[in-house]
Amino acid sequence: MLEQGPWVAQMERIQAAQDQSAFAELFAHFAPRVKAFLMKSGANDALAEEIAQEVMATLWHKAHMFDASRASVATWIFTIARNRKIDAFRKQRRPEPEDLTWGPEAEPDQEDVLALQQETDKLAQALTELPQKQRDLIMRAYYGDLSHSEIADETGLPLGTIKSRIRLALERLRHAMK
Repeated sequence: MLEQGPWVAQMERIQAAQDQSAFAELFAHFAPRVKAFLMKSGANDALAEEIAQEVMATLWHKAHMFDASRASVATWIFTIARNRKIDAFRKQRRPEPEDLTWGPEAEPDQEDVLALQQETDKLAQALTELPQKQRDLIMRAYYGDLSHSEIADETGLPLGTIKSRIRLALERLRHAMK
């Protein structure tokens, strides 16, 4: 069984009672991260915003399908986001009507969910092994969605130092993820 993460309680409240405050907490945390993930994956701002909204609506409507024993909340949400992004990119190619699928939306393949969870766990471990100064900058840049200049303003560090530390941290992470 997977270790239950920090968002499982909110999912359970949504599943049990359609708790709007639990949804608001999940939305506030995940919607900007999903949008940033989508933009880094090649979606423009408008498309990323639209897909992020769809993902969060899916979370609300299909919360009953979440199973904490199979994936973390983050893995489940980002798998939905990845699938929606793929669907959106396919639609932009304007498929012929016979290429369109009909019926209920397929749920993510559990092998993919498991592989994504394992990769997520490996990345989390690699992040903990970074020197604190590098880890802090990576967290601000990728999880806090801050630009290098914004990080410099927040920390008072020179921009070159920030760029060097992030570059070194990314190199270490790349090596750890091999």
